[in-house]
Amino acid sequence: MSDQIQPEGDGFADHDHGALGDAEYAQFMELAAEEGFDVEDVEGAIEEAGHGPLPVLAVIGRPNVGKSTLVNRIIGRREAVVEDRPGVTRDRVTYEAEWSGRRFKLVDTGGWEQDVLGIDASVAAQAEYAIEAADAVVFVVDATVGATDTDEAVVRLLRKAGKPVVLCANKVDGPSGEADATALWALGLGEPHPVSALHGRGTGDMLDAVLEALPEAPEQTFGTAIGGPRRIALIGRPNVGKSSLLNKVANEDRVVVNEMAGTTRDPVDELIELGGVVWKFVDTAGIRKRVHLQQGADYYASLRTAAAVEKAEVAVILIDASETISVQDQRIVTMAVEAGRAIVVAYNKWDTLDGERRYYLEREIETELAQVAWAPRVNVSAATGRHMEKLVPAIETALAGWETRVPTGRLNAFLGEIVASHPHPVRGGKQPRILFGTQAGTKPPRFVFFASGFIEAGYRRFLERRLREEFGFEGTPIHISVRVREKRGRKK
Repeated sequence: MSDQIQPEGDGFADHDHGALGDAEYAQFMELAAEEGFDVEDVEGAIEEAGHGPLPVLAVIGRPNVGKSTLVNRIIGRREAVVEDRPGVTRDRVTYEAEWSGRRFKLVDTGGWEQDVLGIDASVAAQAEYAIEAADAVVFVVDATVGATDTDEAVVRLLRKAGKPVVLCANKVDGPSGEADATALWALGLGEPHPVSALHGRGTGDMLDAVLEALPEAPEQTFGTAIGGPRRIALIGRPNVGKSSLLNKVANEDRVVVNEMAGTTRDPVDELIELGGVVWKFVDTAGIRKRVHLQQGADYYASLRTAAAVEKAEVAVILIDASETISVQDQRIVTMAVEAGRAIVVAYNKWDTLDGERRYYLEREIETELAQVAWAPRVNVSAATGRHMEKLVPAIETALAGWETRVPTGRLNAFLGEIVASHPHPVRGGKQPRILFGTQAGTKPPRFVFFASGFIEAGYRRFLERRLREEFGFEGTPIHISVRVREKRGRKK
């Protein structure tokens, strides 16, 4: 990436400056230089904030082969734990990583659970999810044990999927283990890369191979064509009425509905015309509880639901209004927010509520779901069809917010007013200021602000609240990153 400001018309690549046009980008870089910011740092901040979807690398392998240790080594911190729990609040298995200036998502698939259908079925379910969600795969094998029957089963899946694979021969702690790694050529996946995830030996060479396997950007999984159907994921706890809702909007029984929770196992895609528009609805399996506590089919159903959310543009979160809002409801909301999807919250079974329950529900919404107070809300009944006509306007509102972009000039005028009327609190005798900023991307909106000092989390939340008040952004998460000017970069 060039460290000089190029004149308009030199054809900056879109990914070099997010959503900024050439002229807007050049003016912004001039402003950054005047404020004493290093041009390369500003370019990097814009690219990081405006990257859009990142390529996905899945780390798969048997239990105890060192997957989480390898993940921690790649991301540079101890964050992945032995019991990885996808799709819930702090129990994530997806991390952002960087190597040689390129950023990508890293998915740690955790250990495989054996269910009643046997090891082959559980291996297949876990590996199929990981492979489906990924642009490339790191297959970790314990070089000291060698290839097992389970490893062979995964190899067959990898060949069938056709995704690029980097073979990691882990636990090679010194030259004496190189022969063990060489034996893994027999798997037929190409060169085994001898690595010690625990000590870091060989990880650099393996990551170089990963970058060769990863595409610059992931394959687009939604919005495949202009005017094509937009993807709506129906998510929520089991038996909350997702399948009933899908059947109601389709005006026919498209999916099985049963009072027994857990009827739906796999995401079901349905093209449905609603409000004069064709949508692709995805009915997902209910997410029961912490995924690491689930067993067998429930565990893999949750993984597939997480994959469905990743592929969707809008997550319609169904909550049973007749029951108290649970911790699991909050986890599902957090999963959709962290995935960066437009969000609509639908309170189902509304027709069953009496006045007292409605009063307490409103109090629960204020306290338990404050993090998505910005999301459109619809009160519906999937059983009777009550207020179904309100679903499409809510979805369209959320999509509009998700795709909204504020021009840099207007944003900086707004920031100037905010800094003047509500400056950052003084800390340690200093008062940091937001100097300028830009919206580097959409879907969801991503902002990068440049400041004279550290900006506290409370002030960032204040900025997000004021952004919503000024520009809308209804139904979408907002990502805000802040870059602080270093003293050595100050220019006279």
